[in-house]
Amino acid sequence: MQISMEKVDAYEPDRGLKGKLRRRLIRLAHRRPAKVRLERPMVSFSFDDAPATACEAGAKVLEARGLRGTYYFAAGLTGREGPMGRFATGEDAARLHAAGHEIACHTFSHLDCGQSSRDQTLADVDRNGAALASWGTGVPVSFAYPYGDVASPAKTALAGRFKTLRALHHGLIADGADLNQAPAVGIEGEDGEAVALDWLDKAHARKAWLILYTHDVALEPSPWGCTTGALERLVDGAILAGFDVVTVAEGARRIGL
Repeated sequence: MQISMEKVDAYEPDRGLKGKLRRRLIRLAHRRPAKVRLERPMVSFSFDDAPATACEAGAKVLEARGLRGTYYFAAGLTGREGPMGRFATGEDAARLHAAGHEIACHTFSHLDCGQSSRDQTLADVDRNGAALASWGTGVPVSFAYPYGDVASPAKTALAGRFKTLRALHHGLIADGADLNQAPAVGIEGEDGEAVALDWLDKAHARKAWLILYTHDVALEPSPWGCTTGALERLVDGAILAGFDVVTVAEGARRIGL
């Protein structure tokens, strides 16, 4: 997404051949393999960009079941209007934090980490960290690359700074998964719920950790969001199947990070 003074516009990262090759190669480099031994499968429900609906309807779904989620905030988006509706504010983040949800880092400007330099990445992340600190939400230990995109300068700059650095390629956090570019599965689009259910089955079979993500949560969501009903069904299904539903920070703690 591109940030202007008035609104946030949709943005598409590099989808050309060069970008595709870079995304394939970076997953092989600068890795931090996970060591995972779980007695029960885990799942985390996370919300990228923190649209207001995710902080309201999404939080209600989890809280009604005694659960909490992870919200990846890009402070430069807060309070603005965008393709997913209005983005939440620092006050919303403080309320979520007080309720026990995790407030995580998503850069300040929703930076394309596939194009940014090391210095640009660090400066933007530092700026976001300062904003989150001013909201009273603590020091973030979880990070997600905007657009799921990253190149070597950003991946090496952030390696070791956060317990997990999450991307968007599908997969499970099991033995050998790269914690510097951790996989996740989106609950978005017409088949988002079905795709998420399939990956829940895979995580259950392997006693692995699955991170699910979406953006807005509404009766009529954007193409990047999910319906309230879909989120409810996925959460209830995970509980019924015996998953431990944890924040990303708690999941990291349980695998020894």
